[in-house]
Amino acid sequence: MTWPLLAVGTAAFFTLGVVQAMYGPAFGLFQARYDVPTATVGLIASAHFLGSAAAPLPMGALLRRVSVRAGTSWSLLVLALGMVGVVLAPAWPLAVAAALVGGLGLGGVSACLNAAYASVGARAVNLVNAVFGVGSMLSPLLVAGLGAGGPGGPFLSVVMLCALALGAGRVWGVPEMAVHTATRPAGRSGVQVGLFAALLVCYVGMEAGYGAWMVRLLRLQSVEAAPLVLSLFWGALTAGRVLMGLWGARLAPPAVVLACAAVLTVCAALSAVPGVAPAAFVLAGLALAPVFGTVLAWVSATLSARLVPPLLVAGSLGGALAPALLGTLLAGGGPGAVAAGLGTLAALMGLFTVLVGRATPAATLPT
Repeated sequence: MTWPLLAVGTAAFFTLGVVQAMYGPAFGLFQARYDVPTATVGLIASAHFLGSAAAPLPMGALLRRVSVRAGTSWSLLVLALGMVGVVLAPAWPLAVAAALVGGLGLGGVSACLNAAYASVGARAVNLVNAVFGVGSMLSPLLVAGLGAGGPGGPFLSVVMLCALALGAGRVWGVPEMAVHTATRPAGRSGVQVGLFAALLVCYVGMEAGYGAWMVRLLRLQSVEAAPLVLSLFWGALTAGRVLMGLWGARLAPPAVVLACAAVLTVCAALSAVPGVAPAAFVLAGLALAPVFGTVLAWVSATLSARLVPPLLVAGSLGGALAPALLGTLLAGGGPGAVAAGLGTLAALMGLFTVLVGRATPAATLPT
């Protein structure tokens, strides 16, 4: 890996982290501008996430015909266009439509660069995804600092960040997908892809589930600093990706993911124990950190980096389903049921890791 090639990933993933976390804090700005009720304002975030989930699959097919650089550049332009539309939209439906366009751009950038950096190695994909977390943590501050006049300031800052990412790509280049010749048993590719998809569904489900329900669970345990614990969770997730990117790239992927699954199973059990739960949640963030980048690099080394975009779509199912299912468990069985649900996801992730390890030849990841 040449470090200058991380420049465009750093700029782009910081931008994606900012916009991904911007809609929620900006809900009040949209309500004030368009006079929409609380029950309706969430539509703009839903449109954004719908676009970001829909883009990777067609982008994966498009990458067979165009370069990663072209796909990334056009996707950044679509993201910027969507953000300009959000700022200038004269009516609420147009703002929601613009958010959908912006989401398509975000999903396209994510698909292109995750595939490219996964083929470069575990170090690269973990580091750029860590920068995504930094952007997400700083996004609410941008909304607070630039939102006095409405949503224009925060969302135009995303347009500027897109321009910086495009500039970084022109100066330092965009990594193309490296081709790895992996030896695998004939006819097993479909099984491997299905197992990788199931593994990512469990991972994304846990990340989304912890993020969605942590504050509520801690408040049920009378933890006053629940929002702070959530911030520490995201901080641990970001720090863990940095650590994995710097020092963990040579570790065997099955060992890394299996160890994370074991720790996450323990964390889930402890999350229902008053007094211990805050530490368990923060440790869960640290244990989740290496999984995403390691799995993408594993896929690239044993199958093909071109499978990363469709696997991102599969993983998004976990993010869509897990929070709702955990909410149902909380309503029916209380915090203990949520802990059991999170523990089940962790155990399943461990099981799928073992199965995919048996179905996949030993992989030596590029670093």
